[in-house]
Parts: sequence; C-alpha cells; structure tokens
Amino acid sequence: MLLFGHRFIPSESFYHIDSIEAIKNTPPSSTLYLLFSENNLDIVKHAKENSIAFMLSVQNITELIYASSLDAKFILVPKELAKTAQDIAESYLFDAKILTKIEKESEIEEMALLGLDGLLFTNAIIKITD
Repeated sequence: MLLFGHRFIPSESFYHIDSIEAIKNTPPSSTLYLLFSENNLDIVKHAKENSIAFMLSVQNITELIYASSLDAKFILVPKELAKTAQDIAESYLFDAKILTKIEKESEIEEMALLGLDGLLFTNAIIKITD
C-alpha cells in the first residue's frame, strides 16, 4: 500500500492547480492534482502532451472511468467509493493507482483491508496559484 503525506514515510507531494499557468509554479517532475471537471480538461490535455503526471479527484464511477481513460497516474476517490473503485480498477486493469484521502492513522488498517492501492493524507496536497 502506498502512503502519501504520512508523517514518517517520505513520499511525493501533489500540486493542486487550477490553470495551465500555475504549472510553472510547481517543481520539476511534480505530479499535478486536479479535480475532475470539464473545465479542467484543457489542463489534462496539456499535462498529457507534455508528459506531466497527474492525479484526478473523482466523485463517482463514471468519472473514475473517465480518469482512467484520460491516463491519470492516480485517481482519488471518496472513502465510500473506495472498495468499488478498486474492484473496477482491478477488473479493467487500470494503470492508475486508486487512492482515498484519510485524516487519521487509525484509518490505515480499515483501508488496507479493502485492498486499496494507497492512501493520501491531506498534507500531501500543496495548493499552487498562478
């Protein structure tokens, strides 16, 4: 299981952006964090064309399928969707890793028993502005 933002496990950060211009304010080789939205498809297209890794945060199964088809490296799902999303990802052999956000270390065991690819603590996301 992958852990991002855990206090004693080094990991990469995700850079939350809301415009193509904001990418210039992220470190080289960073992974972008985007909310899935039609408004962000231009950013997704730009990231793909420039080989920039990105994570998409989705809210439902349809968005999960879109995120995989758009070649997201990571897909962040709500906890209540986590098990279903992981099962779908395994059935369709997604390249993306399925993550869910947690607040407390005590949630790690519960999520591990669901077989999730990884967990994300809130401090792993860094907001970037233009």
